[in-house]
Amino acid sequence: MAFGGINLWAVLAATVCAFIVGAVYYSALSRPWMKAAGIAPEDARFGPALFAITFACQLVMAFVLAGLIGHLGDGQVTLRNGIISGFFVWAGFMATTMAVNHRYQNAGWDLTLIDGAHWLLVATVMGAVIGLIGV
Repeated sequence: MAFGGINLWAVLAATVCAFIVGAVYYSALSRPWMKAAGIAPEDARFGPALFAITFACQLVMAFVLAGLIGHLGDGQVTLRNGIISGFFVWAGFMATTMAVNHRYQNAGWDLTLIDGAHWLLVATVMGAVIGLIGV
């Protein structure tokens, strides 16, 4: 199934994999993350709507990343190029935007490092899956 040359199955698979990676990552780092974000455990409200929004946003991210990887040209949608593309998207857009936002929010670098590593994993996992399955 494709839309504009983008393999929608690859996009969906990349989204599911990235969502799972994020769930595992933040489950393992929930206490340090909440401390860095200034969220008291008793005030944490992580319900189904938040997870649905997260999944929807990651679906958009995977779709756009698939489009970017597809623009590399014929025969260039590979595992290696997917991972590299994911890394460049993270370095150029995700990490920089997050670092600026966290500075304006007076958040510590610990939050930036925790969130930044998460988004690095998300972007590279998405790129890897898209590269393996194809655009």
